[in-house]
Amino acid sequence: MAPAVETPIEPKSKRLNTAQLKAMPQERAVRDRVRDEAARFAATIDRSRPLTKPELQKMSENLLRGMELEEQYLGFAMVCIANEFWREQVQAVDFSRRLLLLPHCLKHAEGCPADYDEFGLDCRKCGACSVADFKTKAEDLGYKVLVSEGTPIVLKIIVSGHVDAIVGVACLNVLEKAIDKILLAGIPCVAAPLLSSNCKSTSVDDDWVSELIDLKTPPPATKTKTFVHLMRMAHQICEEPELSRLAPRSRASLPLAPVHGGERSKVVDPLAQHEAIAYDWMGQGGKRSRPFITLAAYDALQGAPGTLSAEGCAVPDAVRRTALAIEAFHKASLVHDDIEDDDTFRYGRTTLHRQYGVGTAINVGDYLIGLGYRLVGRDRKELGGDCAADILNKMSDAHLKLSEGQGAELLWRDAGDKTLTALDALKIYALKTAPAFEAALYAGLRLAGPAEQYEKTVADFSKNLGVAFQILNDLKDWNGDDDNKLIAGQDALAARPTLLLALALEGSTPVERDELLTLLRQDADKDNSASRLERVRHLFAKAQVFVRAEKLVEKYRARAEALADEVQPSELRELLYYLVDSVLDRPQPAEPELPALLQLSV
Repeated sequence: MAPAVETPIEPKSKRLNTAQLKAMPQERAVRDRVRDEAARFAATIDRSRPLTKPELQKMSENLLRGMELEEQYLGFAMVCIANEFWREQVQAVDFSRRLLLLPHCLKHAEGCPADYDEFGLDCRKCGACSVADFKTKAEDLGYKVLVSEGTPIVLKIIVSGHVDAIVGVACLNVLEKAIDKILLAGIPCVAAPLLSSNCKSTSVDDDWVSELIDLKTPPPATKTKTFVHLMRMAHQICEEPELSRLAPRSRASLPLAPVHGGERSKVVDPLAQHEAIAYDWMGQGGKRSRPFITLAAYDALQGAPGTLSAEGCAVPDAVRRTALAIEAFHKASLVHDDIEDDDTFRYGRTTLHRQYGVGTAINVGDYLIGLGYRLVGRDRKELGGDCAADILNKMSDAHLKLSEGQGAELLWRDAGDKTLTALDALKIYALKTAPAFEAALYAGLRLAGPAEQYEKTVADFSKNLGVAFQILNDLKDWNGDDDNKLIAGQDALAARPTLLLALALEGSTPVERDELLTLLRQDADKDNSASRLERVRHLFAKAQVFVRAEKLVEKYRARAEALADEVQPSELRELLYYLVDSVLDRPQPAEPELPALLQLSV
């Protein structure tokens, strides 16, 4: 076998889309030829770091060109090469730590008698289609199995810490959407593409799926880098029991006490109750991207041992507490932001001020700010006085900028004059969103040593990343989601100073502009809110707002990537590339709730 060729880390190029290149070879002989050639081709690939989608696409183009096959098979070739890249590492994972992901469309659409239980289709009572065969075979080996549509839930499952590799069956449409995320995060994964994308009674090469399920060998000599171990740590430090270990609770409930009528009930100390509300809020969902950034930046300047194994994540508690402090600040800002905007939902549940009242919610936010500063300040001996002071200074600077941005937004919202330029909106975004990324990134770098050489790059990178993230959030507001924006168009109805609004005001005719301003001044609680929202959407679309916003996202993305291109060491550069792609990830369709699947691990 030829020695592995180390792939140099090239600057990020324009995002590539293979949506039009996902035809499946209909002849089995052609599919087998591509698979065999992919195996020979992949034998020379450097497996020390994950492939990127542009790299994989280029390799696949070369493979097809050498085989004199049409470009329309590019998606299939990419899956075949990716399979061979990850094969050894998937088969080295114990069966009990693997997930088999199957699509609904593989079952018989007509007359399927299988019922859905909390874990998906219950196929053992049937056995009439290949879903049952694959599911039964995998479960007998010890796999966790999920019959689901798409793959957005996969990353959540991996980060939860219950599985370490994935064997998937999906159409090329779904695999094309998943390939960025799976490759980038470094998740060991192999997949068998469906033979069509009809989404009903589809088929697959059954023997190929069975072969992938059966893969089992000793661990490979070369392990591919992955951010999964650090993602898991970021989630663990924000959840019990690790949360209370790193930040011990100081309050406890009083013992049971008698009440009227001879009955007894638990009397809760209000101090303990307040603390419990704050800690419960800290443990709520979200991507935990900010503490991850701190942990991963620290790890990158250590040579990135945490990207190779869980054992490599030997991160000192003082570093973990700093990452937890970053999350405490973020959670505090969300509480206050929800109050100021009177939002209804956060993380798919009622916001704190609507549960406990505005006063209590404000105080919980203040408590979390104090907790964040204390987590860093109390570790000054372990961190060193200069290091702790530098991090606290950066955190306080971020806190001030966030307050300035939010203050400007509130003053505009409550003002009679709704004039807003795109530059005004972008200034607010740069203050509201970018400082949190900057503080998280800087803290991780400073924890690893002096960070003066990175300060300007970190500030500029975070500004471009934060602005692009906020614009995406504006676009997301018009679709709604399952976490925070259950009601589409909330920002428009509340007349918030978004970039979309600024673009609409700048791109409309005087008559349309006056109409838009009139619509914004109306009471958001009136019965005509639906028709008002639809009219605002029409005016936005006519002014090309959504198209222009998408172009701005790509502009700021490109700027962030260009800054990352110049960063050393390579481990930090790889992290910055990952942050661009993960933070600016586009919304995916809703998937089943995670908790039901996690019961499988008990």
